[in-house]
Amino acid sequence: MYSDIDEQVILERDCEATLIPFGNKITLKKGEEGHITQALGGSYTIMIRGNLVRIEGSDADAIGKIPEVQPWLEETNTDGSINEKAVWEAMKTCYDPEIPVNVVDLGLIYSCKITENKDGGSDVDVKMTLTAPGCGMGDMIATEVKQKIEGVPGSNKVTVELVWDPPWDREMINEAARLQLGML
Repeated sequence: MYSDIDEQVILERDCEATLIPFGNKITLKKGEEGHITQALGGSYTIMIRGNLVRIEGSDADAIGKIPEVQPWLEETNTDGSINEKAVWEAMKTCYDPEIPVNVVDLGLIYSCKITENKDGGSDVDVKMTLTAPGCGMGDMIATEVKQKIEGVPGSNKVTVELVWDPPWDREMINEAARLQLGML
């Protein structure tokens, strides 16, 4: 879901947020006013107190929103293993809070290896990168990818590794995302 840019919100309760682009945690207070600048993948980027912050979907109620239900959560394999399509759909709900394109379409996911676990379910190993090595949001984005995959039925152990080789460049963005970003 993509929300209208610049939607005004008033916090209905105290809520933790992540300062963009540094990744520091801050607490927003009930009654503070802000403007939603991006609402994608179930999280919200808000301009508040002159700063951009990210509010996770689990705190959507703090800004008067209802958390999104992810339809891929119901895609299961009959043998208990993970559904690879569901893994990719889960990763497509992860966004850099400053760019309105998901991490898959941005070309940040270098590999996704799924192996059956002898104890049941599947292990998922993801190698991903960021648009810039110094991005303070990197750990948060990688953690979000991991958490979304862990929510897919059949997942057992999920590992997400940030890698820098090969270096990311704009050519890795898929054509639809380039069009969306006005790069074509």
